[in-house]
Formats: sequence, structure tokens, C-alpha cells
Amino acid sequence: MDGIEPAGQRVRPKRADARRNEQTLLDAAAAVFVTSGVEAPIRDIAAEAGVGTATIYRHFPTRADLIVAVYRHQVESLAAAGPALLKTSATPYAALERWIDQFVDFVVTKQGLAAVLQSDDPCYDPLHSYFLERLVPVCTELLETAAGAGEIRAGQDASELMRGVGGLCAGAGNNPRYDARRLVGLLIAGLRR
Repeated sequence: MDGIEPAGQRVRPKRADARRNEQTLLDAAAAVFVTSGVEAPIRDIAAEAGVGTATIYRHFPTRADLIVAVYRHQVESLAAAGPALLKTSATPYAALERWIDQFVDFVVTKQGLAAVLQSDDPCYDPLHSYFLERLVPVCTELLETAAGAGEIRAGQDASELMRGVGGLCAGAGNNPRYDARRLVGLLIAGLRR
């Protein structure tokens, strides 16, 4: 089905191989952003993805386009993971644990994006609202399902939990002995009945 851009122009949907290539680029960019920050050379992202730099620029003409796309891609991956984990995990609590583990990965990547996301560039303004709109309902569903199964205490607030996980992840600073994942594991274990 064709989409329509705001200006009323029809756009063709991307071919399956073009979508896969874009996903590969986004995953590579996220990995490079975690290790080298968002100012990493485009050639490093291209090398990680196994493509030329022209391919990246063809998909993402500016660095801001790439950063926004990485952020949205990761949010969408997390949003899709919640329901999938509920279907495939042994218990709702196991699904919650696995989703929070993926959320930790996202938060670590997001910290690499933090300086850019807090810049004056208006293209980044809607991203925080987008994050909340997409992920709070997913976390809420995971919490409510685990509580309904009697695995965790009822009445947990998804926003508070996500903020707590984010705070634990941010606490590492430059301390190599700080293990945010272990601390987040303790936080999630504390939800159990």
C-alpha cells in the first residue's frame, strides 16, 4: 500500500531488502554509538554494517537523521519485544526480566545519545514523548501480567520502574566496577512476592 507524505506526494513502500539493509545500518550505528559516541566517524558505522559510507548517506542524509532513526528503531524493537516475550517466555516474570534486560541495553545506547538529544536541534524534541507513548504501555502490560499471575506484587508503576532502571544505568559514570545490570537485576528481583 502506498503512503502519502504531508505534502500530498505518494511514496512507494521500501522493498524488503532495502528495509533489511536499513535495519542493519541502524543496528550497526547503535553499536558504534555505545562504544564511540554519536560523533563517531560514519566510516566506523559503515565498517560495522559491512557497507560503504555512500550507503549510509543514501539512507540517512544527515547525522541527525541517523540518530533519530536509531532511537526510533530501538524504541520500536523494545515495543515489539514485550508482547513477543509474553508469548515465548516460561512465565510472565521471565518475560519482564528479559524485557528489562533489553531496556538496559537501550538505556546504555540512549546515554550515548544524551548530549545530542538534549541539544537545541528541534528534530530531537518529540523523541522523549515518543519513547513514553510507546514503551510505558508495554512495561505496564508486562507488570500487570506478572502481577496477575501472582509472581510480583500488584500496583507497580511502569514509569517509576523505567525511571529507576534509567537511574541505575546512569550511575555508572566512568567507574568500571559499577555493574548496572546486576543492580537492575536486584531491583527487578525486589518486585517478586
